Amino acid sequence: MELNYFKDKLFDLLNDSEELHISDINADDPKNLLIIFTTDGSVFQLECRQILMSYP
Repeated sequence: MELNYFKDKLFDLLNDSEELHISDINADDPKNLLIIFTTDGSVFQLECRQILMSYP
């Protein structure tokens, strides 16, 4: 899975969630960040990075 696809799907999941009471989401694509604002005034930052791992 590519990082941009993952970020897009994560954005969609957060945006569609009613349980998290999100008022806004800002995407900083060059920095791979999602900044999430909630209705109670909290702000969260998510950084997305792809980690390449090999499995035995």
